[in-house]
Amino acid sequence: MRPELSFEFFPPNTEEGEDRLATVRARLAAERPTFFSVTYGAGGATREKTLRTVSRIHAEGHPVAPHLSCMGATRATIGELLDHYRSLGIKRLVALRGDLPSGMVDGGDFRYANELVAFVRAHSSDWFHIEVAAYPETHPQAPSPTVDLDALRAKQAAGADSAITQYFFNVDGFLWFRDEVEASGITLPIVPGIMPITNFRQLARFSDACGAEIPRWIRLRLAAFGDDVESIRRFGAEVVADQCRRLVAEGVPAIHFYTMNQADPTLELLQAIGVGRAE
Repeated sequence: MRPELSFEFFPPNTEEGEDRLATVRARLAAERPTFFSVTYGAGGATREKTLRTVSRIHAEGHPVAPHLSCMGATRATIGELLDHYRSLGIKRLVALRGDLPSGMVDGGDFRYANELVAFVRAHSSDWFHIEVAAYPETHPQAPSPTVDLDALRAKQAAGADSAITQYFFNVDGFLWFRDEVEASGITLPIVPGIMPITNFRQLARFSDACGAEIPRWIRLRLAAFGDDVESIRRFGAEVVADQCRRLVAEGVPAIHFYTMNQADPTLELLQAIGVGRAE
């Protein structure tokens, strides 16, 4: 059975970037995703850009899930965003703790994502379907996998509906995590997050920052290609396609793609694993 699909974007900095993203979006919309999500910078750094991109996607008639990051935020500012999204008819959110911006001392009214989820529920009842984050390889700031699992349980108790994972390349690790989640009594659907490999330096930088492991054999192969962009793209596509095939065979309910505002890498993956629709 074809898993549900969702695609993540970051808000562009320019009108030209918005126009390019509109083209990307139109191509990915042909895959009939459950939703597009739009990221939200640390401390609300991209608030206006996120609002603009979310509004455009919604106006085009596509289901959209804005990210909400609570670090550095107040209940008043989050409540204002919730009211705005509800007024548009948006029904889904991705609720995250996020990072405190460099130089900012005040963490705001929320410490953890479960507090944000609880606030959304108290403010908006069951209007929004709330996605939260999960970490198959453990959140980089969690002292242990057990503590990290407890954090996911707290988000469920606060009212989360489902969880999207940090991207990963170790399928066995994801499956182990999924089994642990189920065994611990957490019933949230766990949706794997997938990152297409197109730029090794960028991927290594992101992975080092967020704690996503690039297996040694993959890292060494990618590094050996140097500046050979085509070889990196081809090898990366093979690795991630194999990863996706295993996940589909394991019956995951959905797959979430971190698109980096590009259409081709994700569309090629969908075709390679036999779930893409012809353009």
